[in-house]
Amino acid sequence: MTDPTVQRRNRRMVLGLGGVAAGMAGLSFAAVPLYRVFCQVTGYNGTTQRGGTAPAVAGDSSVTIRFNATTQPNLPWRFQPEQNAVTLRVGEEGMAFYTAMNLSGAPVTGVATYNVTPEKVGRYFHKTACFCFDEQTLAPHQRVDMPVAFWVDPEIARDPNTRDVSVITLSYTFFRTLADAERAGALASAGPHVGRAAGIP
Repeated sequence: MTDPTVQRRNRRMVLGLGGVAAGMAGLSFAAVPLYRVFCQVTGYNGTTQRGGTAPAVAGDSSVTIRFNATTQPNLPWRFQPEQNAVTLRVGEEGMAFYTAMNLSGAPVTGVATYNVTPEKVGRYFHKTACFCFDEQTLAPHQRVDMPVAFWVDPEIARDPNTRDVSVITLSYTFFRTLADAERAGALASAGPHVGRAAGIP
């Protein structure tokens, strides 16, 4: 007959191991969102800042924003920026447009993630409206314009680590689904969703 003390000890051990396993599973599910919050707060890995209002007075220095677009192979779209670059003063709000066209004969839904380079400027690049993380369903051969509004914090010119930066690249990647984006590792370095530009569907 088994000693009751040993039985209690075994039960405690099984419960403890079960709790550890459950905790590890929970952490694995939370890893991506927690990493994204960390990136958002620190600007790490090219993650831009959420929204915010541009200063009333723009700074003296200027910065050029370049625009990049990538489409994953399983998404039958043509996706591209309407302009190669814009130059604006730090603190001045700018707007740019991307276009997407469904090249297939059936409705297709895509979703975009984004980041900026060099990565060290992420904390100073503020996006106030964009199409990121919103599912976009395009009818066969439909073409749409997708706006993004942004500004660069004047503090970028005072930070010794970033005051030499004169060019920032804003990159968007369209995936067929968020699950595709997560499998590709894009969500870990993507910035937060801030919503569409006002008045634009």
